[in-house]
Amino acid sequence: MATPLEVVDAFTDRPFAGNPAAICFLDRDAPDEWRQNVAAEMNLSETAFVRSLEDGFELRWFTPAVEVDLCGHATLAAAHALWRRNLVLIHEPIAFHTRSGTLTCTRDGDWIQLDFPATPPEICEPPAGLFDALRIERAEAVFRSKFDLLVELESIESVRKISPDFHRLNEIVTRGVIVTAQADGCEEADFVSRFFAPRCGIDEDPVCGSAHCTLAPYWSKKLGKEILIGHQISRRGGVIRISLKGDRVLLGGQATTVMVGELLADSFPVPEGGHVRAD
Repeated sequence: MATPLEVVDAFTDRPFAGNPAAICFLDRDAPDEWRQNVAAEMNLSETAFVRSLEDGFELRWFTPAVEVDLCGHATLAAAHALWRRNLVLIHEPIAFHTRSGTLTCTRDGDWIQLDFPATPPEICEPPAGLFDALRIERAEAVFRSKFDLLVELESIESVRKISPDFHRLNEIVTRGVIVTAQADGCEEADFVSRFFAPRCGIDEDPVCGSAHCTLAPYWSKKLGKEILIGHQISRRGGVIRISLKGDRVLLGGQATTVMVGELLADSFPVPEGGHVRAD
């Protein structure tokens, strides 16, 4: 039996930009080891596993190395793929049941809006070795959120020039490190960022939606704005529309499918009583 699979570029309106995610459509539960092997085989920052439930869809995210609790771009990609396959009507919202609770996606033309929990950061002392790992001498401030460290630098150019020592960054105890700066008028955005997560098997994530759950409350408070535009200035790059609503963050992005296929290495067991279709 074959398992349907797509690769979707998220937070972009064109192929080969934004952040690619693999979407694997399951018709039954699958062992974690099998899911992790698939994610390692795909070797993208995230592989999402989607399974239909009575009240929505189960959604789990795996990097090539670990399962994670929250992922924005693969959620957006999964919603895009479900609507594209007509598994959900285009005007209907999608409810994903995840390790971070129920996440809702809605459609607004070519844009998809994700309703995620905010993860506001609190100021902290820089962990030992952080600046050396980032190869910087100083930062405006360092913060810690539920998942990540946030490092504010003085300029867009400082963020763009960051070239971490990933071996040393891997020693810092955190899911990832967000590096950010306020936009200075030359970007059509309020702030820019990059995201590094070597402990999760991702040296640099091209566009990280969940990092913007921390960036949103941070920059909203600092700039006095509830509606913002974030530009992740990785090599591929991506744009995220942001609205802060209390303890929730609405993340808006576009997506495009670049590959559709079948996963033939379907090695987890079929339930007793016969075969289950995978289409």
